[in-house]
Amino acid sequence: MEEQDLSNYRKVYNKKELLIKDTPENPLELFRTWFLEVDQHFLEDETNAMTVSTIGLDGYPKSRVVLLKRYTYEGFIFYTNYQSEKGKAILANPNVCLSFFWPKAERQIIIKGVTEKIAENLSDGYFESRPRGSQLGAIVSHQSEVIESRDVLDSKLKDLEHSYEGKDIERPDYWGGFIVKPVELEFWQGRPNRLHDRIRYKLEDNFDWKKERLSP
Repeated sequence: MEEQDLSNYRKVYNKKELLIKDTPENPLELFRTWFLEVDQHFLEDETNAMTVSTIGLDGYPKSRVVLLKRYTYEGFIFYTNYQSEKGKAILANPNVCLSFFWPKAERQIIIKGVTEKIAENLSDGYFESRPRGSQLGAIVSHQSEVIESRDVLDSKLKDLEHSYEGKDIERPDYWGGFIVKPVELEFWQGRPNRLHDRIRYKLEDNFDWKKERLSP
C-alpha cells in the first residue's frame, strides 16, 4: 500500500465557544441543550449516532457506532443483542465510554459510565414500536457470529416472514436495552488555533457534579 501523508489535513474551528460560567450545574442539561441545537440548527445526519467503546473478553478495547434511543437525567439508553460481542463485553465489564461527534457544530461529548440492563417491559415497549422488518432482523441475526454468506441471512428472513405472517412478533429474551449511567462527561467545543474549549463534569461521592476546565 502506498504511503499517504495526511499532515496537511486541517480545519479551522470558529463557530462557537464554551465558557464555564455559561454552563449549568447538571451536565445532562447541557447535553440536552447541545443535542437539540445540533439536531435543529446544524442538521447533522443521525444526531443520535454515538460511539460505544467497551473492553472485550479478549482484553482489547473496541468501539462501534450505535444509535441513542433515549436519554434522561439517569442516563443514556440504547438497544442491542445481549449475546453479541458488544453485549457480552458489557455484561462482563459494565464500564463503557460513549462519544458523540458533531462536525458541523464543531462539538464532541465524551461520556464515561456504568451500564445496566433496563427493565424488560421497557425493552418490550421499544421492540413493539420497531418496524416489522427490524423485529424480524433481531431474531434472524445471531449478532457477531460468523456466517457462511449473505444468502444464509436472506433465507432465514424469508422463512421467518412466512412463519410470522399475520402474527405478532415477541421480543427475544436475548435482545434488549442498556442504560449507561454517567460518572463523567466532557464537552468539547472547537476553537481557533487548536485552543479548544473543554469542560469536564465529574460525579462526586455526594452525587453532586464537579465542573473543571481542561487544557486543550
